[in-house]
Amino acid sequence: MAGAGLITRQREAAPKPRKATPFIEAADGTRLFCRDWTSATRAAPAGQVLFLAPWALHSDWFEYQMTALAEAGLRAVAYDRRGHGRSDEPGRGYDFETLSDDLRTVIDRLELRDLTLVGHSMGAGEVVRYLSRFRERHVSRVVLIAPISPFVLKTADNPDGAEPSALEQGRRALAKDRPGQLAAAAPAFFGTDRNTVSAATLDWWVTMMVQQCSLKVMLDLHRAFTETDFRRDLRAITRPTLIIQGDHDTSTPLDKTGRPAAALIHGSTLKVYPGAAHALPITHQDQLNADLLAFIG
Repeated sequence: MAGAGLITRQREAAPKPRKATPFIEAADGTRLFCRDWTSATRAAPAGQVLFLAPWALHSDWFEYQMTALAEAGLRAVAYDRRGHGRSDEPGRGYDFETLSDDLRTVIDRLELRDLTLVGHSMGAGEVVRYLSRFRERHVSRVVLIAPISPFVLKTADNPDGAEPSALEQGRRALAKDRPGQLAAAAPAFFGTDRNTVSAATLDWWVTMMVQQCSLKVMLDLHRAFTETDFRRDLRAITRPTLIIQGDHDTSTPLDKTGRPAAALIHGSTLKVYPGAAHALPITHQDQLNADLLAFIG
């Protein structure tokens, strides 16, 4: 009987299986919503890819890429940046040090290794800041899609940058009529004069930003990404890097972002999509998916 009691106590003390959760907790307690997709037909993924979305967008933005890569046997991961989508909005941390800390937390908690980092627009800024701060730990390849880097703001040593007054004027307009400003920007963002995009997709893009990213977060991050100098970060990258951008991109013009970024990253490859604007994961999803799979190998 004594032995039976010992067995009972051991069973009671045994740890319960951990419940799967889509949330990862950042260093300051902010909960980050994370998607982690793999193929239903493969026992182990053939590679791991982590996506970072543009300003004011979240992991839904990459659903076409994540689905295609998961079906091809890769592990496809993306998370909603703090203040976006289903993640917490803590009221702080909208700078690239904190954002790259969040990225490191996701990589560590999910134990991602031999990783391909894919950042689009502002997400590319998070990628390059992570790579320069943490010595490219666990990262094997880098893809920058229509990046904001090297440096948006006009300064004495960046004379081709945007005027601070023009950037502030854009933020003031956003603060007066956010839905109207975003709806007006949608055609250029997708390049509808050259690319076929449904009205439903344009509405989805506007709705995602208006309903799942607050005005304050948008303004804080706009200041952060337009005023952060990534030139030193880009020079520090040594991993194989592919930069993909359209030559009809008015959000981050090719000659001010993709081309100079490629020049700063030793050995990088720049691939230009003719006629493409900023929304490559939507307008050029088949071409982008194929290029990602070819680059990852």
